[in-house]
Amino acid sequence: MRLRLTALFLMLLMSAARAAPAPQQVEIPLSSGVLHAQLYKPEGVGPFPTVIALHGCGGLGGHGDPVLPRYRDWAERLLKAGNAVLLPDSYGSRELGPQCRVKETHVKARRERVADVAAARAWLMKQAWVARDRVSLIGWANGASTLLWAVRPQNAARDAGPDFRAAIAFYPDCRISAGLGWSTRVPTLVLIGANDDVSSPPACRQMVEGAHGRSALARIVVYPGAYHDFDHANTPLHSAAGSSDAAAPEHGHLGTDAVARAESQKEVAEWLAR
Repeated sequence: MRLRLTALFLMLLMSAARAAPAPQQVEIPLSSGVLHAQLYKPEGVGPFPTVIALHGCGGLGGHGDPVLPRYRDWAERLLKAGNAVLLPDSYGSRELGPQCRVKETHVKARRERVADVAAARAWLMKQAWVARDRVSLIGWANGASTLLWAVRPQNAARDAGPDFRAAIAFYPDCRISAGLGWSTRVPTLVLIGANDDVSSPPACRQMVEGAHGRSALARIVVYPGAYHDFDHANTPLHSAAGSSDAAAPEHGHLGTDAVARAESQKEVAEWLAR
């Protein structure tokens, strides 16, 4: 009986491994160099709605994996909903590792990474399988900050192609944007935890409220009790969750992060379907 159960478990594991799609590496021309990206694409000829997904300061991949589990999980979720997903590798393309603790970064969210977004969009506009009027942006942390720069009215592309359909920013650093009078030309959704101890929820509120005053279509959702990286299933414990109760899903911030994660998945699906 035990052998039979073991064999069944192994068969299920093999089936799950087969079901997980492998991304295709693509090369996107830049003004100087090449932007490497990972592409998840539904079967068929399309045209498919497409999401450009922007990694955080830790980079896109690691330890031989071209796409870290957190981004792969989102890519597979979006893929199941019928979207193609393009994940540009802003750091690996420039032979850089994670940039989270680098004081003087050479790849800026507002400069090189915005150029990567423009290059990715230009490349997608030339692909027959892309629904050109349904290309959206999603970003996490540093990638979300990049997104905020990319959707500013002054960064609109000068070609005749359709603009981005929508944009979704997970816990961006809004402090600079709030101080600069940020606005957006694209419907933009900001998702952040109220207890985010890396980004600043008050700055994000101020930024979005200011954009409303400039007639921009922007929305913010602040999840009570949730922390930074709340949408990542393996988020490490924060110091605020030091009690023994925090280890149980229904207690501490793990529970609030799980609730925020589930709610954010619905928000993303609804925002992309607009």
